[in-house]
Amino acid sequence: MNANPQDASRSGAHAPIRVAIADDQALVRMGLRMVLEVQPDIDVVAEAGDGAEAVAIAESAGADVMLMDVRMPGVDGIAATERIAAAGPLPRILMLTTFDLDEYAFAALRAGASGFLLKDALPADLLAAIRSVHAGDAVLAPSVTRRVIEQFARPGSARPPGAAPPPDPRIGSLTPREHEIFLAIAQGLTNEELAERFFLSPSTVKTHIGRLLQKLEARDRVQLVILAYENGLVGG
Repeated sequence: MNANPQDASRSGAHAPIRVAIADDQALVRMGLRMVLEVQPDIDVVAEAGDGAEAVAIAESAGADVMLMDVRMPGVDGIAATERIAAAGPLPRILMLTTFDLDEYAFAALRAGASGFLLKDALPADLLAAIRSVHAGDAVLAPSVTRRVIEQFARPGSARPPGAAPPPDPRIGSLTPREHEIFLAIAQGLTNEELAERFFLSPSTVKTHIGRLLQKLEARDRVQLVILAYENGLVGG
């Protein structure tokens, strides 16, 4: 379980994570590439300078993960993310933004992105985020999850004020325990916190989350949070 990624790479046990970078600033792309290319388990396979190029390389480069700037000329990161997510499950999109309250980033999460990271993040955090997104997890710290909910709770950002959300039959299919875990995820709890709250092993928590994603037809934890808010289960 704790095998050295470098050993795994040498043995050929796991193929490197194929990463594409979409950012309109050449120096940012260069800096990201320099951080990523020294990792034995990551290959940078393509770069794009705007959203239109990002969509094109998503179709041609065979990337597993794409680092996507939010604000780019022409087709921005939100529109590009929506097009890429609609075309298929890969690449998974990790949004990069300068401001942690950037409304454009929240819109991109709704468009299908799997994570949200600040451009001033430490290299170790960037690498961990790429690996997490590649593994199927979403990259949202609890504090960011709460801000996502707050953003959706603003007037005009989701359903009309006072309007009751239509019942979602997918939520009705959850067991009582799954429903509890679903609400806890929407409140921003991590896997470790879920295990502690519900007295479960980490593997059991992951099993429950996998079932939630399947039953609720969600790509990742981000979409679980959005679904919970849109159905009135959480709010700002």
